[in-house]
Amino acid sequence: MQINELLKQPFSKIVLSNKKDKSFAYNKAVIVPILIKNKSMWQMTLYTDKQAFQENIKTISDLNNRIQELFNVKYKQLNFFATHEDIEIKVSKKGKMIVSTHHHEQRNEKIQTHNRLKNYLLPENEKIPPLIDIGVMTKEGKIIASQMDKFRQINKFLEMVDDTLKNWSKADITVIDFGCGKSYLTFVLYYYLTEIKKLNATVIGLDLKSEVIEKCNIVAEKYGYQNLSFQIGDINGFKPTKQIDMIVSLHACDTATDYALFNAICWDVPIILSVPCCQHEINSQIKNAWPIMTKYGLIKERFSALLTDAVRANLLEAQGYSVQVMEFIPMEHTAKNVLIRAVKKGKKNHIKTFRIYADNLTLSPRF
Repeated sequence: MQINELLKQPFSKIVLSNKKDKSFAYNKAVIVPILIKNKSMWQMTLYTDKQAFQENIKTISDLNNRIQELFNVKYKQLNFFATHEDIEIKVSKKGKMIVSTHHHEQRNEKIQTHNRLKNYLLPENEKIPPLIDIGVMTKEGKIIASQMDKFRQINKFLEMVDDTLKNWSKADITVIDFGCGKSYLTFVLYYYLTEIKKLNATVIGLDLKSEVIEKCNIVAEKYGYQNLSFQIGDINGFKPTKQIDMIVSLHACDTATDYALFNAICWDVPIILSVPCCQHEINSQIKNAWPIMTKYGLIKERFSALLTDAVRANLLEAQGYSVQVMEFIPMEHTAKNVLIRAVKKGKKNHIKTFRIYADNLTLSPRF
């Protein structure tokens, strides 16, 4: 039976299995019809022991060729699931094809609708160097199935940035990433600002670890990201040489987050995106306050973190910011999933007000 004859009838799934060479990486291949932007095509998923790799096939001719490449060369069995029948083709040890057909009542076909290409800010089938290097994408620009959660989390962060910039009217934007660390999000943010938003973006990553900074600058040069640079520096001591438009602080530990927020206020930065981490300051000072909340260590830790973020949000509002406290990453992935987004709307109060608030609420650092 010819593959091209099979493909003339509608089907819900094709499965290629029983690989001929045990050293071949992919245990099976599954093909299903999909819709992308109202265009019919097919998605092939190749499964290894631990991962799954997907590719989209746009024409019936390409689909036929792709199946021919795999069946009887890599796999000895093909199962074709059609509307009224299931067809199984096996290749014997002597190379003979054995075909068996099972007829059944009409199957209700459901074509998968894939809207990810239009829902995600980062295009799935486009090569994005930072995502390739961290193992989220293949070298061909396809998302590795086991990394889809991380891909969604990155897009979630960019969606928050995109929503924040919806009224941004300037052609330029300058961003500082405090405590950038290994910086894959810094690289992705730069890609988004320059390649998707088409802004003239300058992004500076700041961290205390010299080896991390050196490596990140080498990578930025490799990517050709001319206005992305990394510097060794303390969040509290950094002095900008130009107006900063956005401050990003992702998982800056304990009071490092407060230094980042304080500097943003002092520099009159219009946009702040902060994901706090390891918040011990209030935890160490609470003692016997709210005993029903502080009796158990885990509850005390989480209560202290929430209280800390509530104080931060209120202090930012006191300085003329419109503040949202948002879920950054779903709770099942991490408890450290709060993002504070602050956009400057009103006039800033005198800095003394901030000091009084900070002292009264015993929130370090003291200014």
